[in-house]
Amino acid sequence: MAPSSQPRPGALRAAARSPLWRAVLVLVLVLAGIGGWWLSAGRSPGYPRGETGFATGVQRGVYDRYGQLLESHIGKAMPGVQLRLDNTQGSIDNLARVTGGQDDFAIATADAVAQYSGPGKDRLRAIARLYDDYLQLIVPVSSPVHRTADLKGLRVGVGLPQSGVNLVTRRLLASAGLDPDHDIRPVMLGVGDAADKLRTGELDAFFWSGGLPTSALTDLSDHVRIRLVPLGDLAEAVHKVEGGGTDAYRAATMPKGTYPNAEPKEPVATVAVPNLLITRSDVDTALVEGMTRLVIDSRDQIGSQVHAAQLVDLRTAVYTDPLPLHEGAMRYYRSVKP
Repeated sequence: MAPSSQPRPGALRAAARSPLWRAVLVLVLVLAGIGGWWLSAGRSPGYPRGETGFATGVQRGVYDRYGQLLESHIGKAMPGVQLRLDNTQGSIDNLARVTGGQDDFAIATADAVAQYSGPGKDRLRAIARLYDDYLQLIVPVSSPVHRTADLKGLRVGVGLPQSGVNLVTRRLLASAGLDPDHDIRPVMLGVGDAADKLRTGELDAFFWSGGLPTSALTDLSDHVRIRLVPLGDLAEAVHKVEGGGTDAYRAATMPKGTYPNAEPKEPVATVAVPNLLITRSDVDTALVEGMTRLVIDSRDQIGSQVHAAQLVDLRTAVYTDPLPLHEGAMRYYRSVKP
């Protein structure tokens, strides 16, 4: 019988104890570790993981709900990134928070961006044009107010001090010949609180600027008979108000049925202003690119709950005047350009 070609167990144990064998084993393990690290690095998304701040707006407003839905999608789209949502007074507050480094991302109206003069203004950058805010004047259905000038002497909600609502409302009142500080009784409130006070009779009217529809107004119209006052006659005049000379404003129409239980039952003429998703020039390029992709890719899912978000469009997202696009946003738009 031919001798077996299999090595004897004793020989294997002896080889395993030899210095050469141990050196080979260590080398294999080191190379395996390097290879695993290289593969892991190859899979790295390139953006910094961790928490990043997003300034939204008042509770029950469209900014607030949009931020909540964006946060619910970011974990899947950008693993390792957590979006911290910060409620604020609105656009002007958001601009200050982003330039001051308290938040990396925010939403702000184009008119608020144009008039902002705080520190760090030159570092502001845009990610996308989102959807338009529509200025809405809400009164009880039996109110004698049928035009803006009729607000004289009344208790009027004008938005919070650092909000885009307050900015455009003051300009609109001035264009109607009303001093916003003296001809009305201004009350500084967010949309949710203003709706509550109109419902209880503590307000005669209030302004709101937001995407359509705004859930706080839908809820209000389900409990109280309300009416939307047309504002379209002031769309041109608001451009001529001192400090209001911006191309941000345009004449617009709120579609019939925006608030099914509100009056009137036909379209309402008003003024609209674009919303911009903003950041700073020093925010990581890959992080901004990922955020831009998320905003575009999640449009349909978010739009099913925030109808205004359905208007986010790749073709118009790049029109972010008066801000230039961030390099990360430009990188994304170039990557999807036909």
